[in-house]
Amino acid sequence: MTRAHIIGAGLSGLSAAIELAAEGFQVVVHEAAGEAGGRCRTFHDPALDCLIDNGNHLLLSGNHSAMGFLDRVDARDRLLGPPEARFNFTDIKTGEHWCVRPNKGPIPWWIFSPSRRVAGTKAADYIAARKLLSAKPSDRFTDIIPPSGALYERFWDPLVVGALNISPDLAAAILLKPVLLETFAKGADSCRPLVAKTGLGDTFVTPALEYLDKLSASVRFGSRVKTIETDGRRVTSLKGVEEHIGSDDVVVMAVPWWIADRTLPGFSGPTACEPILNVHFRLDAPISGYENDPVLGVTGGIAQWLFVRGDVVSVTVSAAAKHTQTKNDAMAAAIWNDVRIALKLGDLPLPRWRVIKEHRATFRQTPDEVKKRPSTQTGFRNLFLAGDWTDTGLPATIEGSIRSGKIAARLAFAAVS
Repeated sequence: MTRAHIIGAGLSGLSAAIELAAEGFQVVVHEAAGEAGGRCRTFHDPALDCLIDNGNHLLLSGNHSAMGFLDRVDARDRLLGPPEARFNFTDIKTGEHWCVRPNKGPIPWWIFSPSRRVAGTKAADYIAARKLLSAKPSDRFTDIIPPSGALYERFWDPLVVGALNISPDLAAAILLKPVLLETFAKGADSCRPLVAKTGLGDTFVTPALEYLDKLSASVRFGSRVKTIETDGRRVTSLKGVEEHIGSDDVVVMAVPWWIADRTLPGFSGPTACEPILNVHFRLDAPISGYENDPVLGVTGGIAQWLFVRGDVVSVTVSAAAKHTQTKNDAMAAAIWNDVRIALKLGDLPLPRWRVIKEHRATFRQTPDEVKKRPSTQTGFRNLFLAGDWTDTGLPATIEGSIRSGKIAARLAFAAVS
């Protein structure tokens, strides 16, 4: 039986592993940490005394790779979202609330309805979005969409910052094209917002590990691959775990790019990164009214997206470089002020909180750094790369990570067929 060695048990590695296991490969996953999931993990926080995710992640129903992953491991029902495509927003400065509600089908007649489009916008404002479909690799987002007006401030800015983790004046416009084509351009059925019901671990990681176990795959924790040895044409061994790679075996490296840089001979990839800041608040009681609408877009404040699950309110601040040096208590207090306004909590005092700063959350998704994304295929015929930093054509998101694993698995299968 052909063996597939997967280096890394984040979502890209798990994605490759379940695909190859389903094809009959003898899968061995090497994970240096003591648990799977990478950045998409759930843990018990002693300060809040509850389970929280390392970071907050919003999916859309049109993320077909993520949905396919969940279908394969029988976990799509572990997502939560409204029964229809709707995006609630609030403006911290003005107190305005509105709801963006795309219609079914590819013809966007919703932009002609004031009650369905962004507050303060006109139907004509949306026409410029078509220019994104012809974006060039060198274009920044604001080269195509001018950074002014209600639509930019209340929709494009939070969307770009949330999806690409970088300000629109630096963001590679070309990465928005597949996002729009696979979701909003297809209509409401493809852009329903979804989040993990109880946590990313329960939704993505645990079901994947259970699936791999059923197929007799081996997942080894505390198994650190230090270097990869080759004969110039193919990988021959994995050092640190002391694995010989047979002539028909394949290897998928699914680790962060800075680890690939020190592990893989001749590696070339992105060299810069961007941070994300997440703040979790534990309230004394659950907030009602958000059971089926757990996501709220925020403008005019510090954060871009707010997530409500029971008595825990989680906030995401993307493109957070300017906030990483702020003390955690000051950051929590400032963001709590936005949360109180957004959720209409009055003078509710600052509850228990936890600030999580991911300094290397994503690679810097500028035109120059996007050009550095490596292909899944490498110069070694039995080695393939996976990760949201590889050249998937997508932003560095859960969808991009899972798709990278699927691509790597497909090429690995083809290499030995």
